[in-house]
Amino acid sequence: MSLWPETSESLICRVKDPQDEMAWNQFMAIYRPVIYRLAKAKGLQHADVEDLVQRVFVSLAGSLADWKPTASGPAFRNWLGRIAKNAILNALARAKPDQAAGSTTVNDLLNDWPADSASEEDLLRESRLQAFRWATEQIEGEFNEPTWFMFQETAIKGRPVAEVAGQVGKSAGAVYIARCRVMQRIKEKVNEVSEMWNG
Repeated sequence: MSLWPETSESLICRVKDPQDEMAWNQFMAIYRPVIYRLAKAKGLQHADVEDLVQRVFVSLAGSLADWKPTASGPAFRNWLGRIAKNAILNALARAKPDQAAGSTTVNDLLNDWPADSASEEDLLRESRLQAFRWATEQIEGEFNEPTWFMFQETAIKGRPVAEVAGQVGKSAGAVYIARCRVMQRIKEKVNEVSEMWNG
């Protein structure tokens, strides 16, 4: 199993069509927050990060038509990561000299940028978290309130199963089953746009 959440080729093909609004909405729902958080973590201000994210997606829209998966070429995740990293570095380099950045200079920020493997790990982690968040929002309405509560309390908030079972008047097994059903549906939803769960 790849440690990277690779975007499905079908979604990549669909976002090559600028008129496919649904594909772009799915793509942006997963990758926009990832790129935003990565840029924000490098010390950029909110407005600068918003501009940067827009530039990244304008750049992507212009060059997606030329990207084709090849055995020797970069995986889509690496290609997207490189575009985001370059945009962030360019934004840091263009920062106004009098912009408050504490005692850190732009050169220090550029030198502190992690190596590609660390950048890939950051993008991997952020991509997985965002895919999970997106899928969770998409499927929440498919479950009744008690099932969703048991999932949320145990899987997201980390409360003990026995404690939640006692609170809702169900057996621990019922809580495990509810959590399992929701997690399976989240995986199915994520698989619509990413192959990160395959393996």
